[in-house]
Amino acid sequence: MAAAQEDWRAADLDAPTRALCAYAEKLTRTPAAMTAGDVEALRAHGFDDHAIHDAIQVVSYFNYINRVADAVHVDLEPEMTPYPEG
Repeated sequence: MAAAQEDWRAADLDAPTRALCAYAEKLTRTPAAMTAGDVEALRAHGFDDHAIHDAIQVVSYFNYINRVADAVHVDLEPEMTPYPEG
């Protein structure tokens, strides 16, 4: 699982997990680009509406709380990369 934390694309993940990671990354990086096709891709890997809803909630919450923490410059955990100076 450590490999997935570094780069999910290089990790040994099953197809449904890879699909979920791709969905989470797209929702995080380019939320305005999300389409119905992204949800259909999850359904094709066996995710039902409840699981998709849960995934959206978790990804969105982590994105939100990270932005809040960045905005107020919360102290990072020791293993995290420091904020850039400036």
